[in-house]
Amino acid sequence: MVSLKTPVQIAKMRETGRLVHRAIHETGASLVPGITTGKLEDMASRIISDAGGSSPCLGYSPGGHPPYPAWTCISVNEEIVHAIPGRRVIREGDIVTIDICAELNGFVADSAYTFPVGKVSPQAERLLKVTKEALIRGIAQARAGKKMGDIGSTIQRYAESNGYSVVRELHGHGVGESMHEGDLQVPNYGSPNRGTLLQCGMTFAIEPMLNAGRKEIAINEDGWTIVTADGKLSAHFEHTVAIVEHGVQILTNGD
Repeated sequence: MVSLKTPVQIAKMRETGRLVHRAIHETGASLVPGITTGKLEDMASRIISDAGGSSPCLGYSPGGHPPYPAWTCISVNEEIVHAIPGRRVIREGDIVTIDICAELNGFVADSAYTFPVGKVSPQAERLLKVTKEALIRGIAQARAGKKMGDIGSTIQRYAESNGYSVVRELHGHGVGESMHEGDLQVPNYGSPNRGTLLQCGMTFAIEPMLNAGRKEIAINEDGWTIVTADGKLSAHFEHTVAIVEHGVQILTNGD
């Protein structure tokens, strides 16, 4: 079932989105060699809690997973998503994804951004550029009357035309009054004019995850951290969006 939001509800989600954007980018500004992912977690959680927000990630335990023990997911290099922040030390040349979902005044927003740390390789720089552009192109397809497959196929074609693979097991999702609202799935691959019809009032996260190598994934022993099976780099960009009468609104871009 798809929940359609009113303009007032979308405005409340945008307020949460501003907080998520601030937490990601203020934390990202502190990404320097030598800092730990645990320190980044502390910074982001403080920003959210000081604003009166909370984290739907903390304690999340779907399908028999152990409860997630942090407010954020901070993934480095070959880690695609859901890496638990802790003692890992950030190095010069790393790429680091800060993925934050927050709740404020009953509404949720979710976003992610992959940052370069210092001087990164040309290969890493290009991966970040293409993944970010894939998100922008996917968002451009999100408007009433289109199908969910138009978003995924656009992302997939752009990624693969640039030599990158698209993770299949992980999708975008409905967002609203909960982190994963309803059963709405937003794949980063697919066929045009297929899938769920997009309607005004729909709110969901679009989040391409592109790998520099193969699309296959593996899960670390912690039961949460998902990595590239071949150990090559992965990048992840995400925005929460709303379908509105005049097109699409990005709710997590800080506006």
